Amino acid sequence: MPNYTIQPMTREDLRLAVEWAAAEGWNPGLHDVDCFYAADPSGFLMGWLDDAAIAALSVVKYGAAFGFLGFYRVRPEFRGRGYGWQLWQAGLATLQGRTIGLDGVVDQQRNYLKSGFQLAYRNIRYEGIGDGASIPATEAIVPLSTVPLEQVIEYDRPHFPDDRTAFLRCWLTQPESTAVGMMAGGALAGYGVLRPCRQGFKIGPLFADTPAIADSLFRQLKAQVPPGQPFYLDVPEVNAAAMALAQKYRLTSRFETARMYLPAAPVLPTDRIFGVTTFELG
Repeated sequence: MPNYTIQPMTREDLRLAVEWAAAEGWNPGLHDVDCFYAADPSGFLMGWLDDAAIAALSVVKYGAAFGFLGFYRVRPEFRGRGYGWQLWQAGLATLQGRTIGLDGVVDQQRNYLKSGFQLAYRNIRYEGIGDGASIPATEAIVPLSTVPLEQVIEYDRPHFPDDRTAFLRCWLTQPESTAVGMMAGGALAGYGVLRPCRQGFKIGPLFADTPAIADSLFRQLKAQVPPGQPFYLDVPEVNAAAMALAQKYRLTSRFETARMYLPAAPVLPTDRIFGVTTFELG
């Protein structure tokens, strides 16, 4: 393949990759590009055939020991020719020595297993519709902007396999979003983010010490969704309380992904993870 090259993406290349994802129904957030790129500017690869971009892959590195693989796309007319496989191998090479995670579509599980990934659990995307219902104000739920960033980062850290400070600095302050936290005894006991997407809104992450706290944060975020607009919550199936939350509010299951890791799943408090941050970056 003498005319096929693999290069790091620019920010504009990443915008193109996001457009590809949108065309395939992934409904990206309106400001995802900026926050994704902030997480790791070197963590996005694009395959080029002559001067045409034909394939994309994200291999974002967090801290010293974790990476997340996503955005794996080959334009339909170029599939089945080995271009994606070359990009996949190049991407894995950049994450050598790290634990690697991904959220893959279920029908690709076998291919990921062949590369050594192990299934940890399923994530299920649920959809709800904003009803305009307001909830009583509570002193315990505060805008996350009033909580020192260092405190939010400290709370977030056990819920994710490695440090993601650069990503959070952008994610928690993106335009048109709502980020709230639950305080208990002066300490953060949970937080969640609602962001606008091409269609409706997504909640993610939603982390909480208890199901009751998750319920309160969820209702606070849901109340910000305009009436009639859809919103989405990506729930780890392994968290029974999170599944019960989705059922309590009559959310509708739309599709699922396979959360997989190489070489093995990190130990995370999945009982406190009620909503995945993003399928693309973990």
